[in-house]
Amino acid sequence: MELKYQIAGHPFAVVGDRLCSVVGGLAGFRPFLTEAMAFAFCFREGEAAPALQAEQYRFDTEGVLGIFGRTDRGYRLSLQPEEGEVLTMWCSEGEREVFLSGNFEARLIRFALWVGYGLMTLSELTLAVHSSCIVYREQAFLFLGESGTGKSTHTRLWREHIEGSFLLNDDSPILRVEEGMVWVYGSPWSGKTPCYKAERYALKACIRLSQAPYNQVKPLKVLQAYGAIHPSCPPEFAYDSTLYDAVSKVINELLTHVPFYHLACLPNDEAAYVCATAVTEGETWKRES
Repeated sequence: MELKYQIAGHPFAVVGDRLCSVVGGLAGFRPFLTEAMAFAFCFREGEAAPALQAEQYRFDTEGVLGIFGRTDRGYRLSLQPEEGEVLTMWCSEGEREVFLSGNFEARLIRFALWVGYGLMTLSELTLAVHSSCIVYREQAFLFLGESGTGKSTHTRLWREHIEGSFLLNDDSPILRVEEGMVWVYGSPWSGKTPCYKAERYALKACIRLSQAPYNQVKPLKVLQAYGAIHPSCPPEFAYDSTLYDAVSKVINELLTHVPFYHLACLPNDEAAYVCATAVTEGETWKRES
């Protein structure tokens, strides 16, 4: 059995009855199904995973212990839930296949696909960024910040008060540099908000959020902009020189072509008006009477 998907212009196949059964049941992936020939890479059930030679990143979230690092030929991710067997994903550098074995629990597969997709497409200037993305007048606005800073709240305020704006993705939109422009694509990974759109829009601005007792927008200089985007890049890729070189190329394109802002804000409608006024080429927003 084989299912074909295309995300951010990258087609790939999911191969194997067991894996297709799980991925085919994930609602987030359905809008990305394609009939086109999948040429990029395959996810398929593997056999024995290669040994981990250098652990590079470890995390523990929602009862799952994750370990990412290098093998003798490439990269490996293991996901160990509190109960049940481990899911292992691995791939070799220079090859176009990602292998999985072990626990095929849906939430583990979803995350493994996210990491595997990132590994396979990073060299093509493609990067998932932890953010919430609003589209307004056919342009994308990326809101950055740690979990709990109010990204989803602010994008909701845009949708409620900035007429014509809508949500593209609420957790992990995909950035891709193409022909000197940075584009934002919807993805199957949207956190707790079911927003799965197989669409792309030119990136107009990146806005780093912080909570404050007032609403204020300021443009960021280059080093400040780097500090704004870096924490939102995949942490699994931050400790490997090859992977982070590729991440840095995407960041460089962002800093070159896209303006960055800092929004200190309250969770109110004025925050949306203030932000929209600052980042939409001077268009003035007023409260509705």
